[in-house]
Amino acid sequence: MINPHGSDTLNPRIVEDSARADLERKATELPSIIVSSSAAASAVMLASGYFTPCDGFMSLDTALSVATNMKFPKTGLLWPTPIMNIVQKKDLPENIQAGTQLSLLDPNVPGNPILAVQDITEVHELSDADRSTIIENVFGTTDPNHPGVATLLSMGDTLLAGPIQVFNYSYFAADFPETFHTAGQIRDEIHSRGWETIVAFQTRNPMHRAHEELCRMAQQAVAADGILIHMLLGKLKAGDIPADVRDASIRKMVELYFPENSVMVTGYGFDMMYAGPREAVLHAIFRQNAGCTHLIVGRDHAGVGDYYGAFDAQTIFDDIPDSALEIEIYRGDHTAWSKKLNKVVMFRDVPDHSPVDFLNLSGSKVREMLAAGQTLPPEFARPEVAEILSAHYQKESIKSVSYTHLTLPTSDLV
Repeated sequence: MINPHGSDTLNPRIVEDSARADLERKATELPSIIVSSSAAASAVMLASGYFTPCDGFMSLDTALSVATNMKFPKTGLLWPTPIMNIVQKKDLPENIQAGTQLSLLDPNVPGNPILAVQDITEVHELSDADRSTIIENVFGTTDPNHPGVATLLSMGDTLLAGPIQVFNYSYFAADFPETFHTAGQIRDEIHSRGWETIVAFQTRNPMHRAHEELCRMAQQAVAADGILIHMLLGKLKAGDIPADVRDASIRKMVELYFPENSVMVTGYGFDMMYAGPREAVLHAIFRQNAGCTHLIVGRDHAGVGDYYGAFDAQTIFDDIPDSALEIEIYRGDHTAWSKKLNKVVMFRDVPDHSPVDFLNLSGSKVREMLAAGQTLPPEFARPEVAEILSAHYQKESIKSVSYTHLTLPTSDLV
């Protein structure tokens, strides 16, 4: 099986059962702080082995090196995005300094239970210049309207560096017991299925016919034994489809339209960064850690709005030495239903087509149709998938109408 990134073995930072009781008891006596959702999600990724070989939150020097050069400063190991625990100085308990320990509390679980213990190696005030350097290099913009930029700007002013020991997987294992998998669990299942070549598909959205066929095209092109559909289960921007709805629709598609033992449907506990090209490299690293040999990188991978070019997330790999990653990239083009050929095609494969030869629906049009209970064309979405999505959008539409009526000013009711 393919090696983990920069290591011969995975480095999951989850506390072993034999040490759990003692550390949990100690953690309750340590000073504590509620961390950001982003830091909590990073802790889950560290616990799950996806961020191998990392052992915790980066120092400022490492974060700046990763942001500007995509490398760890001492080893030169490829890493595209900083892993940071940034907090508000005013919330930090007294006497937290290098050599102390801190309990990290989960912001996403009621009661804010202890998620992890961090061994503090550095406490550093994050200057505006350092923050701007990280933001501009990672996101390619400093626009505060970019959701990833906005998240980083909201985090705080103090960076806490040091390794962590994690007690649990936050809400992910409980809320998605069938779907949430660690990197080690995926590797174990790949082994049990007897797969050697595995192509991974990253998604934060439901899968329509174009996504379904893109997976098949990639599987055929690389002669893969199986497909890993690996969905993000964490925080998204407002308006995106919730993870439970995505999960149900994708599972239904796989159940009905893929051969048995050809697809694994799993998910990981992380918040979307919307970092486009940089996030695509991160996706490649943690799919390698999960045992995949190939990653599909399609049009506007991990993008948002018009901050990135359609294929920037592919061309970034042109600047990465072959020796820096073992996983290979399958580069997908825009895919859509061809009215001429009566099947889903990649644009690059049909140079004789013009825009009118494709069935294309905008995201807003799809949402409008689903909310109205209208049937999506079967060439665009499988009927069973559309039914699940339509139920969600109609429920949200009813909520929206109810909320509008409840909050409408009296003067507008006359």
